[in-house]
Amino acid sequence: MRICVYLGSSPGRNPLYREAAEQFGTLLAKRGIGLVYGGGEVGLMGVIADAVCAAGGEVIGVIPEALRAREKDHHGITELHVVETMHERKALMAKLADGFVTLPGGIGTFEEMFEAWCWAQLGYHKKPVGLLNVGDFYNGLTQFIDKIVEEGFLQDRHRAMLMIEREPEALLDRMMHYMAPETEHWLGEKDL
Repeated sequence: MRICVYLGSSPGRNPLYREAAEQFGTLLAKRGIGLVYGGGEVGLMGVIADAVCAAGGEVIGVIPEALRAREKDHHGITELHVVETMHERKALMAKLADGFVTLPGGIGTFEEMFEAWCWAQLGYHKKPVGLLNVGDFYNGLTQFIDKIVEEGFLQDRHRAMLMIEREPEALLDRMMHYMAPETEHWLGEKDL
């Protein structure tokens, strides 16, 4: 079992984000769940990878060639895959993972989470997608998502596919028992 974690390549300003990344990484390793992540040693990415490694867990990183200097390859992890593009990075991370969790981060983190959730909605995978709302970081986003439902741009059943929790244990427990709803393919698999 492996979870792909999307999170910042910077540490953020609040020390709580660093603590949460470390705690979540330790929890993954203690539960025997491998980490799939962006492959760098900087920011929250490096914190979670270090935590999983320190707790004896498996860590698989995937990094595009163009980001290797900026995000700095993490040399202490189990495997590091170097790919050419961001599209290849996201596709390989998704292939290697059995689920997705998002911690605090910036627009790249958001984009990755929304893509994983959208693919679930479209029926391209049946993997759980979770959002760890560390220190209420994602309160504004969750309110916006609820507004999207209210305005008729997202169905309740698709909203429910994004599991949001404040506590990492609760989120992992929900993800372990996740059953994907039946979805209809709006596009052919070849279009993915």
